[in-house]
Amino acid sequence: MTRTTTANSDAASADQEIDPHAWLEEVEGEEQLAWVRERNAHAESTLGGARFARMRDQILEVLDSTDKIPAVVQRGKHLYNFWTDAEHERGIWRRTTWDSYRSEHPEWEVLIDVDALNVEEEANWVWHGAHVLKPSYTRALVSLSRGGSDADLTREFDLVTRTWVTDGFIRDESKGGMGWADESGDEVYVYSDFGDGSMTTSGYPRTVRRWRRGTPIDEATEIYAGEATDMFIGAGRDHTPGYERDVVFRHLAFYKSEMYLLGDDGGLTLIDVPRSSEPDLFREWLTVELREDWTPEHEDGTAPTTYPGGSLLAVPLDAFLAGDRAFEVLYAPTPSTSLAGATWTRHHLVLNVLDDVTNRLEVLTPPEPASRGPWRRRPLDLTADGRAGAVVPPLATIAVGGVDSATEDALWLTTTGFLTPTTLARLDLDDDDGATTSIEPLKSLPTYFDASGLRVEQHFAASDDGTRVPYFQVSREGAGQDGPAPTLVYGYGGFEISRVPTYSAGMGRAWLERGGVYVVANIRGGGEYGPRWHQAALKENRHRAYEDFAAVARDLVARGVTDVDHLGAQGGSNGGLLMGYMLTQYPELFGAIVCQVPLLDMKRYSHLLAGASWMAEYGDPDDPEQWEFIRTFSPYHLFDPDGDYPPVLFTTSTRDDRVHPGHARKMVAKMLDAGMDVTSYENIEGGHGGAATNAQAAYLQALAFEFLWQRIG
Repeated sequence: MTRTTTANSDAASADQEIDPHAWLEEVEGEEQLAWVRERNAHAESTLGGARFARMRDQILEVLDSTDKIPAVVQRGKHLYNFWTDAEHERGIWRRTTWDSYRSEHPEWEVLIDVDALNVEEEANWVWHGAHVLKPSYTRALVSLSRGGSDADLTREFDLVTRTWVTDGFIRDESKGGMGWADESGDEVYVYSDFGDGSMTTSGYPRTVRRWRRGTPIDEATEIYAGEATDMFIGAGRDHTPGYERDVVFRHLAFYKSEMYLLGDDGGLTLIDVPRSSEPDLFREWLTVELREDWTPEHEDGTAPTTYPGGSLLAVPLDAFLAGDRAFEVLYAPTPSTSLAGATWTRHHLVLNVLDDVTNRLEVLTPPEPASRGPWRRRPLDLTADGRAGAVVPPLATIAVGGVDSATEDALWLTTTGFLTPTTLARLDLDDDDGATTSIEPLKSLPTYFDASGLRVEQHFAASDDGTRVPYFQVSREGAGQDGPAPTLVYGYGGFEISRVPTYSAGMGRAWLERGGVYVVANIRGGGEYGPRWHQAALKENRHRAYEDFAAVARDLVARGVTDVDHLGAQGGSNGGLLMGYMLTQYPELFGAIVCQVPLLDMKRYSHLLAGASWMAEYGDPDDPEQWEFIRTFSPYHLFDPDGDYPPVLFTTSTRDDRVHPGHARKMVAKMLDAGMDVTSYENIEGGHGGAATNAQAAYLQALAFEFLWQRIG
């Protein structure tokens, strides 16, 4: 069956060759979904055996386990949590107190039961979060998505009566959001689809408006409008007592944005820092995280200072607005380090630094802003017994987040590792210099799989240009000595996102326990070494990320861990693009590939759903000069029907309104026409995450593992 039409009006320019598979871009057409069901049936018939069922059930048992850590946020006197399990497939939003949370079996007050709501409204809502009103904590703005798509709607909920607010704030379904604009709860900021001209070419809101209770949403006052070619416009309010202020955000592109202070008179004051940087406001302070080198000019004529990309800078906000550009350097990158995060408490700023993809923490204490003195700093050692009272194993991940930064010097402390079940603790710093630290263990995951005999190692592979590329390997000691081990390499390599060790019970049960080796490749394009690592693989340099991944694959074979016939690769989204490139350009390196929610047609990507927002990463395919390098990493165009490719599994979601399911559909169709070994499964729900429920997630994970065991096991 062949079509030459597409659902997009801008489908193909006159000089673009007609794509016989373009008809599959119509997401929910009857013929298209019939094609999807046919492919799903094929996947189920070839992968749905007894081993698949056992793995699916084992994974679902973990996802539905009541022993999971209930992740919470503090809002006033309550801790809020969203929870899913076998009884609550779509989940419940609930809350408890600190005293109860500290107990083995906390008592929860259920606020919203999404499953019950779906029955009542005959809907398929998926939870998208809630914004609680400060400081009264009496109302919440709740967002719900149909089937897991990015587009959602917002409704107002009364936290006292635990009911939806009659005639309350309601935002219709759209990409966008809504947030409280004052402390009374009578005004909100809303950025959404208001009709013609209100959305950007990326499919996100172009305007932000202030909406007063009791008035029609169409009469909400527009406070800012961006350009149609911008990516996203939004606004928010800082509710910190004594520092209440309103901020407008203009995201021009993925790595280009502006922040404005919104005055009482509606005037906007630009925070004049590089568009590529990330400014942040906390009480008296402005911090700026740089992506590129910056040499700000001093109004007093003093010699300017150049601050390197990857640095974190600080200056009193009032001084900055008055023209002061004498920043304190809180962090400066080194060849082996990058800033993973910076978290405020009431009196301190805690830096999380990656050093060769291993975390370390540092506590910084600011001076009084008027003094402009140096910031005090000290390391926070969690790797050995000491005042902190914690032990973190090597090659594990440490994450911190403020409990209530406006009032407390307390942090949520999370530790996790490939073989180390995740733990959650409360870490308290003193309010002087953070020198006194106490840790209160709160929750920990059980051991969901047998890790005896397994170990974690870090290795480095040499890429084509000599760059050292780190990767983690989880395996039994001496892996490969008794023959090549089934080995799965995972990669992403984009958008400055770092891939760090984390505990995955599904991976442990379905792969590691059964003798598989698991590898995570920290390739360029990610954020493991900061902006420079990411920028090294942008646009025309995209090939470096792919060369890095191929170097890791070769290194595993050279070290005797595995061989090509037993080596598999997996990635999703941007990692799906990586997999498409491995399939078409490095087919000789792999025995099987799993490609999930992928980008593949890089000629069309910017015209499909949110694709236009990623041109800062990949380039503009409508520009002939840029298309010349983009086509070199467009798997859909690199595919050779006469090529010799490894077996591949594609998975995607009909409800994915971020990366169009047409990418996977069209590639599958192309490979089927060529008689290739290709399997595909498209979940009808799930959004970009692929799954809307634990059962769907377990099903998709088991499909991938069964495919790999059949092909490289």
